[in-house]
Amino acid sequence: MPKMKTHRGAAKRFKVTPNGKIRRRKAFVNHILEKKSSKRKRRLRNPALVSEQDEKRVKRLLGG
Repeated sequence: MPKMKTHRGAAKRFKVTPNGKIRRRKAFVNHILEKKSSKRKRRLRNPALVSEQDEKRVKRLLGG
Protein backbone atom coordinates (compact mmCIF):
# COMPACT_ATOMS: atom_id res chain seq x y z
CA MET A 1 0.00 0.00 0.00
CA PRO A 2 1.22 3.53 -0.69
CA LYS A 3 1.76 5.90 2.19
CA MET A 4 -1.10 8.18 3.14
CA LYS A 5 -0.51 11.80 2.24
CA THR A 6 -1.01 14.61 4.73
CA HIS A 7 -3.94 16.89 3.89
CA ARG A 8 -2.02 20.13 3.35
CA GLY A 9 -4.99 22.38 4.15
CA ALA A 10 -5.48 20.63 7.49
CA ALA A 11 -1.73 20.73 8.23
CA LYS A 12 -1.83 24.54 8.02
CA ARG A 13 -4.84 24.80 10.35
CA PHE A 14 -4.13 22.27 13.10
CA LYS A 15 -1.19 21.47 15.37
CA VAL A 16 -0.76 18.46 17.63
CA THR A 17 0.10 19.28 21.25
CA PRO A 18 2.68 17.25 23.21
CA ASN A 19 -0.20 15.37 24.90
CA GLY A 20 -1.61 14.31 21.54
CA LYS A 21 -4.56 16.70 21.50
CA ILE A 22 -5.20 18.89 18.46
CA ARG A 23 -5.09 22.66 18.66
CA ARG A 24 -7.17 24.84 16.35
CA ARG A 25 -7.80 28.53 15.80
CA LYS A 26 -11.16 30.03 16.68
CA ALA A 27 -13.55 31.31 14.05
CA PHE A 28 -14.95 34.87 13.62
CA VAL A 29 -11.66 36.82 14.00
CA ASN A 30 -10.92 37.85 10.41
CA HIS A 31 -13.20 40.75 9.61
CA ILE A 32 -16.27 42.71 10.83
CA LEU A 33 -14.39 43.26 14.09
CA GLU A 34 -15.74 46.75 14.81
CA LYS A 35 -19.05 45.54 16.25
CA LYS A 36 -17.46 42.80 18.36
CA SER A 37 -16.54 43.73 21.92
CA SER A 38 -12.92 43.87 23.05
CA LYS A 39 -13.65 41.10 25.53
CA ARG A 40 -14.97 38.85 22.77
CA LYS A 41 -12.04 39.58 20.45
CA ARG A 42 -9.53 38.95 23.26
CA ARG A 43 -11.11 35.56 23.99
CA LEU A 44 -11.08 34.63 20.30
CA ARG A 45 -7.31 35.19 20.18
CA ASN A 46 -6.50 32.12 22.26
CA PRO A 47 -6.35 28.76 20.52
CA ALA A 48 -8.93 26.07 21.26
CA LEU A 49 -8.87 22.30 21.14
CA VAL A 50 -10.63 20.16 18.54
CA SER A 51 -13.58 18.34 20.12
CA GLU A 52 -13.21 14.65 20.95
CA GLN A 53 -15.83 13.79 18.30
CA ASP A 54 -13.75 15.39 15.53
CA GLU A 55 -10.30 14.43 16.81
CA LYS A 56 -10.14 11.06 15.03
CA ARG A 57 -11.15 12.64 11.70
CA VAL A 58 -8.58 15.46 11.97
CA LYS A 59 -5.78 13.08 13.02
CA ARG A 60 -6.46 11.06 9.91
CA LEU A 61 -6.13 14.18 7.74
CA LEU A 62 -2.82 14.94 9.43
CA GLY A 63 -1.54 11.51 8.45
CA GLY A 64 -1.78 9.94 11.87
